[in-house]
Amino acid sequence: MSKSKTPRKTRLIVAASEHDPDMLYATRMFVPDPFIFLEQNGKRTIVLSDLEIDRGRKQAQADEILAYSKFEREVQGENRKTPDFEKVLSHFLRKRGVRSAVVPANFPLGFAEELGRSKISLKTTNGLFWPEREAKTEEELRLMRRALSITEKGLARAIEVLAACKARRNKRLDWFGRVLTSEILRAEIDSAILRAGGLPANTIVAGGDQACDPHERGSGPLLANSLIILDIFPRDAASGYYGDMTRTVVRGRASEEQRRLWETVREGQALALKKMKPGADGLQVHDEVKQFFTEQGFPTEVRDGRQVGFFHGTGHGLGLEIHEFPRFQKTVFKRGQVLTVEPGLYYPGIGGARIEDVAVVTESGNRVLSRFEKRLEI
Repeated sequence: MSKSKTPRKTRLIVAASEHDPDMLYATRMFVPDPFIFLEQNGKRTIVLSDLEIDRGRKQAQADEILAYSKFEREVQGENRKTPDFEKVLSHFLRKRGVRSAVVPANFPLGFAEELGRSKISLKTTNGLFWPEREAKTEEELRLMRRALSITEKGLARAIEVLAACKARRNKRLDWFGRVLTSEILRAEIDSAILRAGGLPANTIVAGGDQACDPHERGSGPLLANSLIILDIFPRDAASGYYGDMTRTVVRGRASEEQRRLWETVREGQALALKKMKPGADGLQVHDEVKQFFTEQGFPTEVRDGRQVGFFHGTGHGLGLEIHEFPRFQKTVFKRGQVLTVEPGLYYPGIGGARIEDVAVVTESGNRVLSRFEKRLEI
């Protein structure tokens, strides 16, 4: 007696691939406006506007590319008014015999309600819509390495500008007659990223106590002999994959306290990378790094009403999203996962230090994909 095959799930996405990583992963084509993706019995169909269809035939990864205008005309009939998108979507799915489909968790509610009225049932996935996204292929690793090379060009420009600075009497950094600010240095970094083919977003250049808030972008004059966090996470405009790297530097001389903070962070990162391998528990590794910091005299606690020490995650998944599955301390590491490793320590009065690299989990450990020197003083 032969076993019957389990029917494949019908998958549906309606989104703009320029903003939606699941749609970009499915089609490998950037489109700024929402369009339809349907996977039915293993066959992938996309429905594009007339504006995009010729480009889609050249670029998109799909078995079938159809014109949205055809289905729009069928719904409109003799009416003068153009039908709403959700009406056309419902019509297309009914023509394809779709009675149920799996959709991403962010599927638009208005579309779901219209499909419900057409007796098309939807279910969201329990976890990743594309489970394959968790383990990166060799091609994806190549694209991520390119995104990281763009990131490194931004870091290199930051170091170049800082090295060209001189300290004024008030400790403000002078860059060819101008006071160097977080805003100016961020513009220099972002310009280098654009020239390298990347799309910068919310680059962090935070000095002194500003850096004690890990997501503070930084503002105002940068000072000599002060810790400066440079956290750069551009998107590769060609592929959509992200790079993400952080270095902490001092233009001038670091104090003994600053140096000890920075070296402890570097050692904490090395510890995390040493422990990061298949089967290891991310939360346990995170806790070991935090315990190491405490043993070095840098506890995580609340002082004067604010958090100090190591109070964020050790890292996060990276790929078509800047923060994607898995979270470092919420996973058991598996081969092919790509994560950032970015411990940090933050103490007002001393400043903040964070060092971040990107690593892929291998069969026996991990391989660091990012390549940029770790140097405290410039």
